[in-house]
Amino acid sequence: MINIDASKRALRRRHLAVRSRLTADDIEKAGAALACRALELPEIAGAATVAAYVSVGSEPGTHALREALRARGARVLLPVLLEDDDLDWGEDEGPGRLAPARRGLLEPEGPRLGPEAVTRADVVLLPGLAVDRRGMRLGRGGGSYDRVLARLAAAGADPALVVLLYDGELLDEVPEEGHDRPVHAAVTPSGVHRFTPRPR
Repeated sequence: MINIDASKRALRRRHLAVRSRLTADDIEKAGAALACRALELPEIAGAATVAAYVSVGSEPGTHALREALRARGARVLLPVLLEDDDLDWGEDEGPGRLAPARRGLLEPEGPRLGPEAVTRADVVLLPGLAVDRRGMRLGRGGGSYDRVLARLAAAGADPALVVLLYDGELLDEVPEEGHDRPVHAAVTPSGVHRFTPRPR
């Protein structure tokens, strides 16, 4: 029998090793391209509220996209990691209003909006290490976004779920567990990849 958890851990190690070789210039260029590509998605371009995140380290950059969304008048929510690894949310008020937090993260300094705030987003950007052609996402294994997806489902919320990735992180198959949920699209520097049709 295949050990899905071990398969996920091995795949995470492999993708993190590739990302660790990226230079700051690589990350910045990819982030700029990601912002342009992400805004090609009508769901993102027309969103009133986007739940995003602050990229750190070698993660695909979110700064340029968050700034473009804010410039267009979108409300951007950012996660706040709670002690139990669930996520609260705060509003993105710009790079000067971010504070260091646990696990090397950056979080908004403003008021906390509560874990349910994500249910009012039109789009949720999820961090990930890979996505397969069915839209199954490989996260970092902390479970925070599994809780977000469960909260959305429990609330009957149906935002567009989008993962930002580097080229080469779209795979044929990602190991899947019962709690895993597919995303609707992935954005890479070279293009947009849709998996689940969105109702019009």
